[in-house]
Formats: sequence, C-alpha cells, structure tokens
Amino acid sequence: MSDDHSPGDRRQPYSDQGGPAGRHAETHDVRREAHTNPKGPQPVDESFAEQLAPKISGGGHEDESSPAAEDKVLHGSLPGVDAAELDRLSVLDPGTQLEQGGVYLDLNDLASGPFKAIGGQAADLVNRLVAKRDTDYELWNRLVGDDREPEIERPAADA
Repeated sequence: MSDDHSPGDRRQPYSDQGGPAGRHAETHDVRREAHTNPKGPQPVDESFAEQLAPKISGGGHEDESSPAAEDKVLHGSLPGVDAAELDRLSVLDPGTQLEQGGVYLDLNDLASGPFKAIGGQAADLVNRLVAKRDTDYELWNRLVGDDREPEIERPAADA
C-alpha cells in the first residue's frame, strides 16, 4: 500500500475501524462523556412544592368568616368603629383553623392586644377573632394601636 493520499487514492481513512467516529469511540469513553457533559437546567418537580403549600383560596379566611356587623354584641362595644367599618371587619367562625404565624386580635379582649397563632389553634365560641391579613391597615391600627407588637399565643395549661 502506498502513502500517496492524492485525489486518485480511493481509500477511506480508518476504513477498517469504522471511520473517524469509530476511531473517536476507540480513544474516548463516549458513554461517560455523554453523562458528564452539561445538558442545561434540570426540570423542576412542582408536585412536592404543591403538597407543602397551604390550601388557601385567595388568601385569608374569607370563606370562614362573617361580617362583624352581623354580631349585635359588637355594635357599640368597639370604640370609634361605626357600622360601615363593622361591615369591613371579618370575624372568624368558630372552629376555623388559625394560620401558624398569622396575626390575630380578639375583639372581646382588645386590651390583651394582637397575637401570633401557633400550629393547631382554632377559633372558638368564646372569642371573636379577626385576622390582620383580612383587615385594612387603618382599621387594624385603630383597634390595636400603632405601636403594639403581636405576642406569641401559648396554648392553655389545662389543654
């Protein structure tokens, strides 16, 4: 065989080894190269985040509350709150689960101020709770006072 690679030579380079691709596979680990080359961002699995996310429609307790104007006891018992503002104030229905870390105020006991709920708490028949996230900030600040920070509610000792 001749080393002449002129156009008249019809031999294919590496013809006995499968051509250039075959020679590349012989000198490199193609499978390993395919696994180690970056392929872009991995697809995000949304199902895990959906399982952890709270099931809140539109935010707040809009389906689990009623206007304070419907409660006759609250008329006149809240200082400086008129009937139109009572319509905007949503009182949680008994049995409503409080959101962990959510800030609430008991309208029966304004002096104790706002509190942050801990896990497993629910509104009961004794309290008239309103959520901060469901109340406009001007009305909330008048009921609570501008400088009051929420306390963390502790479960009752006898529970």
